[in-house]
Amino acid sequence: MAIFKLKINRKDYQVDVDPSTPMLWVLRDHLNLVGTKFGCGIAQCGACTIHVDGEAVRSCITFISEVGNKEITTIEGLSENGDHPLQQAWIEHDVPQCGYCQSGQIMTAAALLKKNPHPTDQEIEEAMNGNLCRCGTYIRIKKAIKTATHSV
Repeated sequence: MAIFKLKINRKDYQVDVDPSTPMLWVLRDHLNLVGTKFGCGIAQCGACTIHVDGEAVRSCITFISEVGNKEITTIEGLSENGDHPLQQAWIEHDVPQCGYCQSGQIMTAAALLKKNPHPTDQEIEEAMNGNLCRCGTYIRIKKAIKTATHSV
């Protein structure tokens, strides 16, 4: 066990966990930030996507010891009131079905738009590749991302 000081969603946290603990479980089990979901546990589905220094990463395979002093953002920290342009576009295009993958989808899309505010269809598809949606809302996801580009 070791004590780690973390900056998550612009707030400071301290946890005492094994250095090999994945960030997913630190967030969910130790800090009660449960918006980040467990999907597959092997970084293949994208449900657990968070930002580490603005980069989209899979928290199920990112160990707390790898994070250091980097800024972490979860879906809870994307906006205080659910008013991020992507969140609004998700509602406008009625993207969620079961909703389970949506925080990972939104976090991946947010990282894309931060780097590239006006991506092409191909750039959206490449960035979102690997974020799985069991309900198959991929067309609506792409439309929502395109809508959000007008507000970012």
